[in-house]
Amino acid sequence: MHRLCLSRLLLAGAQARARALGAPLKLRPGLRCPSLPAGLASVPWDHLGSASNEEEFFVISEYLPEELEEPWGIEVAPKKPPRKRRYQERREHRPVGQPDPSVPTSGVSCSGCGAELHCQDPAMPGYMPSEKYLSLLGEPEGQGGLRDAVCQRCWLLVHHQKALRLEVSRDQYRSLVSTALRQPPRHSRAPLVLYVADVLDLPDTVLPNLPELLGPTVNVMVLGNKVDLLPPDSRDYLKHFRKQLLHSCAQAGIHPVVKGVSNLAGRQHLVDMHLISAKTGYGVEELISKLQRSWKCNGDVYLVGATNSGKSTLFNTLLQSDYCKSRASEVINRATISPWPGTTLNLLKFPLINPTSDRIFKRKARLKAEAEKDEEQLSSDEKKTLNYFKKQGYLIGRVGQTFEQKAEPVIDFNPDTLSFTMEEEPVVSITKPKEREEFTYSEVKDARWCFDTPGIVKENCVLNLLTEKEVNLVLPTQAIVPRTFVLKPGMVLFLGALGRIDYLQGEQSSWFSVMASRLLPVHVTSLEKADAFYQKHAGNDLLKVPMGGEERMKEFPPLVPQDIMLEGIGADEAAADIKLSSAGWVTVTAQLEDKVHLRAYVPEGTGLTVRRPPLLPYVVHIKGKRIKGSVAYRTKKLPPLVEKFKITKQ
Repeated sequence: MHRLCLSRLLLAGAQARARALGAPLKLRPGLRCPSLPAGLASVPWDHLGSASNEEEFFVISEYLPEELEEPWGIEVAPKKPPRKRRYQERREHRPVGQPDPSVPTSGVSCSGCGAELHCQDPAMPGYMPSEKYLSLLGEPEGQGGLRDAVCQRCWLLVHHQKALRLEVSRDQYRSLVSTALRQPPRHSRAPLVLYVADVLDLPDTVLPNLPELLGPTVNVMVLGNKVDLLPPDSRDYLKHFRKQLLHSCAQAGIHPVVKGVSNLAGRQHLVDMHLISAKTGYGVEELISKLQRSWKCNGDVYLVGATNSGKSTLFNTLLQSDYCKSRASEVINRATISPWPGTTLNLLKFPLINPTSDRIFKRKARLKAEAEKDEEQLSSDEKKTLNYFKKQGYLIGRVGQTFEQKAEPVIDFNPDTLSFTMEEEPVVSITKPKEREEFTYSEVKDARWCFDTPGIVKENCVLNLLTEKEVNLVLPTQAIVPRTFVLKPGMVLFLGALGRIDYLQGEQSSWFSVMASRLLPVHVTSLEKADAFYQKHAGNDLLKVPMGGEERMKEFPPLVPQDIMLEGIGADEAAADIKLSSAGWVTVTAQLEDKVHLRAYVPEGTGLTVRRPPLLPYVVHIKGKRIKGSVAYRTKKLPPLVEKFKITKQ
């Protein structure tokens, strides 16, 4: 009896402290307090707080950051509400340091983006502050001091996620890529173009004027990148991706080579197609094997694609693989990677390895041995990388090196430093600074190179309207988890403030599955309240993108409507995707033969695409249970799949 009374007093005291702090008492589910009797310790602790009568916003809770709860029995001072900061985000950042137009350009390329380093004009690619530029130029090795340096733009992108606005037009990007591809072929062989296409952005990722950019009689291998971000909605979903990608290439004028049929003069040849993930490594080893078997080392290779398609990420992945010379990763710096469009400003390159029969044999043996490994046989670094990628995507691969050279320690032997008398102290040799690795003449005199080219800026793309912070929120970097809602006619779905879909007419309810970045919020409201809701929340935290309040929305273009008519196929298969520029898409699943009238909105100057058939026609099945009292379903992330990896049975 005394113990029960003491427990009740403890509980009452805890509740009083919680009320004094202005928050309900909460414990982690399933925890039992040792001071409470068994019957009271198993009470659901969520019922101890007061019920909330706030308006419910249909933002899926799994996408919100989890708050860490304090340990039991520790009083915590109430947190002060965050101060409202004035909006300081701008579409460009001012360069720092002083330019010096009198100093000539260096002739040395930035190791991050490839632009020529200089200190003349901050608005031109390759700018460095004159103070830094002259200090590096004045080092004993002269221009060699700039060889490892990066321009101010790459430095800000990597270390501060800020982008400097440059005076580089879309035509200048295209001219640089086209000139490189149309120059006289080296080694009497036309180059191979690896066209990197973002499968999330189909069909817009395949540029409509691609044939004019590449030039005639160019061999093209299309790589569908970022497949790791899309969930498998069926067993053959990758084949469906290939079919969609092939159709987009045909619309752009890139057709596959047909055996026994002569190719038309001046037409590009689609020699092959691969689905890969440059980030997680899925499909990359298979791509390298195919390139070394078919293309071998016959000519140069160019990575080409639209902005944000993942070319620089693939360049860095290949730099650490069997596709380049073994010392290339020590000699060549990695390319600067950023979601900001147009990061690469010039050509970056590494030399290709010659795939001799002996090397191909050793490579096959390594791949076979790695496929037999299970997770327990991996090193600690490999386990850490694998676990990281499991959280990032659905499809994971492992890219390694067969011919990696490990530098042996060099002993600097000096007899004079070893001879000393009893009165003398031993002389400690001074460690010499590590010299920069360089390719020898024999290594590169007949080398074939892999070039990373600047991304071609897409027209009518919403990313061109956003700041770099907003781009980071819009572009998905982790596996996309579908967010599904069931809507009746007269309801409206907002995807941030970048897109809106009105359900105007239909006989029955339909399902809307949002495929977009997890950081881009979704809100559902009624048609009568939609306009007022947009006016109130556009630019604020609820819709998130764009951000910056009324000041930001004054310069942001208004939403422009487009009517869409769909006919339902049934509750098991989607009718179409409504792609809201590059911000994502909404897959619409309607009842059989139900005529659905929708009105979709995107910012003025951007593109809206109705994709038939949808990219993931069965995505409506990837959802949890319906949230009580809501139009939303709980989200469900599917388990990842590791390519060519031995799974140990539990």
